[in-house]
Amino acid sequence: MDNLDLQRAVAAMLFAAGEAVPTQRMADAAGVPAEDVREAAEALMDRLGFERAGVRVVRLEDAYQMCSSGEFADVVARVLETRKPPRLSTAQLETLTVIAYYQPTTKAYVEQLRGVDSSYSIGALLNKKLIEESGRLNVPGRPILYRTTPAFLRTFGLTSLEELPPMDRTAADAEETQLALQDLPEGAAP
Repeated sequence: MDNLDLQRAVAAMLFAAGEAVPTQRMADAAGVPAEDVREAAEALMDRLGFERAGVRVVRLEDAYQMCSSGEFADVVARVLETRKPPRLSTAQLETLTVIAYYQPTTKAYVEQLRGVDSSYSIGALLNKKLIEESGRLNVPGRPILYRTTPAFLRTFGLTSLEELPPMDRTAADAEETQLALQDLPEGAAP
């Protein structure tokens, strides 16, 4: 299959899927190496951008998704009669930040860093599909692990988690030190 045919196949798969499709899944379906799919998807992204088409292909880590062009957001919203999603509360943003930087992580760890119950925030983020369950930690009680989703990447305009801004290590180190000191037995020297 030549590159142009593969671009057309990638466009068809992404259009039909309606969600992010992993590169390897498309490669398996087309019977070509994953690198060929990546090259075709990137060429398709460039072509659609150059032509200022009404649709775009976006890369989300090692997956691709077809979406409408941002310049037509208002007309797309009107035709779908969609409402803007509710904004994230400060508590939800804090919870999402902890999960994004420390994923996969447990609710207990989020609560330890935040210092407050985070059940409601985690539930709201799950409902908004910004986070998802990613297994269980292999310790007594088997707590659920949480991680961000491709919807998180799209919402914040990221192609991968590596694009998250660097964390202020001074504040994070100070917080970890404080948490460690709280766990010391009374009277013990740090």
